[in-house]
Amino acid sequence: MPEPIDSARKDQGADSSRPLDARLARRLVRPLDGTAARPNHLTTVRLVLGLVSAWCLAHGSLVEANIGAFVFALSNFVDHTDGELARMSGASSRFGHLYDLACDAIIHTLLFAALGYGLIHGPLGAWAPLMGLVAGASVAFIFWLHMVMEDELGKAGAKLPSAGLFEIEDVLYLFPLVTIFDIREAFLVLSFIGAPAFAIWLGWYFRVLRTRSTRG
Repeated sequence: MPEPIDSARKDQGADSSRPLDARLARRLVRPLDGTAARPNHLTTVRLVLGLVSAWCLAHGSLVEANIGAFVFALSNFVDHTDGELARMSGASSRFGHLYDLACDAIIHTLLFAALGYGLIHGPLGAWAPLMGLVAGASVAFIFWLHMVMEDELGKAGAKLPSAGLFEIEDVLYLFPLVTIFDIREAFLVLSFIGAPAFAIWLGWYFRVLRTRSTRG
């Protein structure tokens, strides 16, 4: 049954201010509303794709790395579908939220750890797995801290800075370029430096938001 015109316009207006990938995800999962599909099913699909991506990256060959990178980008997009279906169907739950965050942490940690392991025979040698673990652990900390921020400040209050239709994490869609141009070592080095730096910045940003919230 078609949506009422007023409801459709309201939904379109709400979408116009949201990130582009979230808007696309909402359109794609709309047919699932009212079916047996649940948000946690989509979260599990996202987890499986992330595990396949890590498995490919850990093997080290450029062909497998390219496959893993594209599967990771797909996994990153699927991450938006569970939340959209939950909001659309009213099936949001605390468990689903924690499950989604846990999958985020697992997938992104494994991404860097697998990338480092796959480069162990390259120029970085035995340092590559260690650098991957440090970057991955930093990413896991970032997801944990963001979860704490959402618990204390709410989802809107913990929202990270964005630029128009794109958010900070959308840069991960560019990961396939890392394997296409085979700059995996350079990316790993930058992640080894950048991920801990971003974790420190996020801790400072959380402190600023918490102070503003207390004063307000």
